[in-house]
Amino acid sequence: MEPPVVDPEHGLQVWRESLLRNQRRLWSLWSPRRQRLTLAGQFLGLQLVVVALVLAIVAAISVRQSTMTFSSERGSQMRSVAEYLANISVVRSEIDGPTPASALAPSISRALSLSGATEVTIADPKGVVLSSSDPRLVGRTIDLGDSRVREGRGWVGDVDDNGHQAVAGHAPILNDDGKLVGLSIAQQRYPSNWQRLTNAAPDLALFLGVGALLGVAGSLLLARLIKRRTRGLEPQEIATLADHREALLHSIREGVIAVGTDGKVTMVNDSARELLDLDAGVVGRPVADLALDPQVTELLTAGSDSQDAVVLVGARVLVFNQRSASSHGEGIGTVTTMRDRTELVSMQSQLSSNLSITDTLRAQTHEFANQLHTISGLVQLQEYDEVTALVGTLTRRRAEITDEVTSRIADPAVAALLIAKSSVAAEAGVSLTLSPDSRLPGLTSAESADLTTVVGNLVDNAIDACRTEPSPEVVVTTHVDASRLVLEVHDNGPGIPDGMRDAIFVRGFSTKPDVLGGRGIGLPLVQLICTQRGGSVTVDDEDGTTFRVELPLAGVPA
Repeated sequence: MEPPVVDPEHGLQVWRESLLRNQRRLWSLWSPRRQRLTLAGQFLGLQLVVVALVLAIVAAISVRQSTMTFSSERGSQMRSVAEYLANISVVRSEIDGPTPASALAPSISRALSLSGATEVTIADPKGVVLSSSDPRLVGRTIDLGDSRVREGRGWVGDVDDNGHQAVAGHAPILNDDGKLVGLSIAQQRYPSNWQRLTNAAPDLALFLGVGALLGVAGSLLLARLIKRRTRGLEPQEIATLADHREALLHSIREGVIAVGTDGKVTMVNDSARELLDLDAGVVGRPVADLALDPQVTELLTAGSDSQDAVVLVGARVLVFNQRSASSHGEGIGTVTTMRDRTELVSMQSQLSSNLSITDTLRAQTHEFANQLHTISGLVQLQEYDEVTALVGTLTRRRAEITDEVTSRIADPAVAALLIAKSSVAAEAGVSLTLSPDSRLPGLTSAESADLTTVVGNLVDNAIDACRTEPSPEVVVTTHVDASRLVLEVHDNGPGIPDGMRDAIFVRGFSTKPDVLGGRGIGLPLVQLICTQRGGSVTVDDEDGTTFRVELPLAGVPA
């Protein structure tokens, strides 16, 4: 049996794939996702760093305090050793002898062993070493520095010992006559910083252990408390969630504004700033200080839920929805969304106009059908003279209505609307008249379109309001006063109910049953047109209801 053939290229490819897998596995172990610490880990690391810093400071203070203690205690002891050595009778008698080095050596050795000093020296009054625990110093001159031992006084201080700091005690050696015959010097080197840290290590280790234990326990408790408050989210997750929330709020077309229980703005997105014409620095300011429309201010500070509240803000029709916000069952304020429905209202106006035209055509069709039925009956009865008389009467009546309107209203669209509305009023049993002093010049196409919308809505409302009266009547008056168009529509209906004067301009408000196209959009639309054109609309409910509209006109002489 032949051995299998091994493909070198295949083996190399397998080796490469294995190497790549191992590299990816190692990289995953060190990836930022794996290295990211939890909240408890971050607190633990922070507290351990704090504990380490505190221990470092404590260690430095301990070294400093140990140095001061060593200088005080050992300095006093070195002075005592020097004084003890200076008072030994053998020292005082042998210091002037022929061989002081060997004669004084036993006393120096005994003082060295009893005191723990690193060096004991006896010198003559000039500072020349006569005998020392370090034989190399014999014959050398000691630098006494600021020591006052030559004056017969003991001294304690720091000296340099071959590059090492040491604490030394000096004492004068006096003979029986009180004359200075020598100097007794005992000194001990300061321990190194490492030695001092080693001596303090047990206490530092105890402090470190207790601090680390308290740090771990405190970190876990604090992390658990914070995670409970943050609903179990880690800091990175909270930051990501906040970034997503911020991006979402500023990307949606609807305006969003949040108000706290103290009446201050806590959050607002770009769309809300645009819709309410707010500055960039409104967050943290009270709503009452933002110079908003009074209705908007009242809605934002009400603190109660509301749905589809319509407010006219400048030239915009805004729809507000408000919900209360809470955290752990405690109210924290409200969140209000707003949408611009100006275009929708305009479309509803067009639909309402189309429906009005449909009603007008239906009324005229009904009127003409009745007249045709009468003519048909007269023809069947062969009353041709009556037919002629009826047709003449109808023609004259229509011509009179047309002449009455067109002689005072120069704008064709408005004139045609009033003529058509007369048929609607007649069908409803309402008398629609144009006051004799009414005058209206020709208008631009935009002005004519807006005015027909205003007239159509006000006349429709007036007809509906007074049709149940014994002698219902609607009077339309229009004239130009100082480049401003003044329009008044009066009806002898029951008037506006008490407390509803402001509500009639709110979209959706109506005292009539709902029909196709919606109710309660006519008067808000009239107010919107007046606001957009810089005009006004007012209402007077004395002796019925009178709506007065004032609109500025372009190119009309005063």
